[in-house]
Amino acid sequence: MKRLIYLDNSATTRPLPEVVEAATAALREQYGNPSSAHRLGLAAEDVIEDARADVARLLGVKAKEIVFTSGGTEAINAALVGTALAHRGRGKHIVTTAVEHAAVLETCGFLEQVGFEVTRVPPEPNGVVDARAVLGALREDTILVSVMHVNNETGAIQPVQTLGQQLKRLPKVIFHIDAVQSFGKLAVPLTGVDLISLSAHKIHGPKGAGALYIREGLKCEPLLHGGGQEAGRRSGTPGVPAIAGMGAACRWWLAHGREAVRQLSELHAAFIEVLRQKVPGHRLNSPPDGAPHIVNLSFPGFKGEVLVHALEERGVYVSTASACSSRSAKGSHVLRAMGVAPEVNEGALRFSFSPFNTVAEVEEAGVALAEVVKELRPMMRR
Repeated sequence: MKRLIYLDNSATTRPLPEVVEAATAALREQYGNPSSAHRLGLAAEDVIEDARADVARLLGVKAKEIVFTSGGTEAINAALVGTALAHRGRGKHIVTTAVEHAAVLETCGFLEQVGFEVTRVPPEPNGVVDARAVLGALREDTILVSVMHVNNETGAIQPVQTLGQQLKRLPKVIFHIDAVQSFGKLAVPLTGVDLISLSAHKIHGPKGAGALYIREGLKCEPLLHGGGQEAGRRSGTPGVPAIAGMGAACRWWLAHGREAVRQLSELHAAFIEVLRQKVPGHRLNSPPDGAPHIVNLSFPGFKGEVLVHALEERGVYVSTASACSSRSAKGSHVLRAMGVAPEVNEGALRFSFSPFNTVAEVEEAGVALAEVVKELRPMMRR
């Protein structure tokens, strides 16, 4: 059987055994509706509140500030649309960046259609946005700033800590951080931050669960209306099994996160070294001081999709960009915003690591990459 080396962990991760166990137990045993007053309902409610406490502990906030969602995209939509609706009387201007995930960019596009104005700040050539450029885009009628913590394609770490410290002086401007790629792996800054979006399946939890941190006292209109679940902030019967799995994943990161980040840094260094030694002709798109779990590189003149499938034939699984846009014919909007030339953009690959990968795996992946590039280069030049 061919060995499988999974290096697409920024797209999704394999659920931990304890996550599967927690979700399975919720399906088998805690199947009551958490809104029901009987014993089974109360047991399901206990599962949710335990998970809420675990998410809050990992983020460093109060449990009552956590609202469960169906994932990161819903959390982001709830943050942006909810803020826009709640504070539109004060202004209709939003500031974000050109390198955000589609969940932010498309939601901002929707808000433009209904009368809001959006400024998208471009990044520097290294993919990092200048905090001064974000602050310089503020206007009297700005109500919301939304910036991701770690870029999902390049691993660039955005200056959210600096922005939070500065925006704290402007209490009428709401600050949202998309922390889907950093949660568990990096400390998410809290100073001056009002909203934080999270996802379970990026940290070895299940798909179908996410969370939105809403600072205590912040007004944010709910997206979903109905039975008033989640303290009226997100109606709908909660997905108890997925939430239970998210709580289990958070408990794992609370117990093992420090060692996991050390392991990710080791994998990152090993992969960069094997690229340097054995893979000629590549160009790194990730900044050297980026997050430890993502490496983005290009082979000018190649098609990234061709390389992805050639690597898959050797048992190595990677992606060209984010999973949500990997099938786009336009290439990466992130690399485009960085000023990367089209022929370099087309040949981009993203390798993303998990603490369950090994140095031997990333070295083997590097060797496989060298082989496929050497094999395909004559054909790519025709």
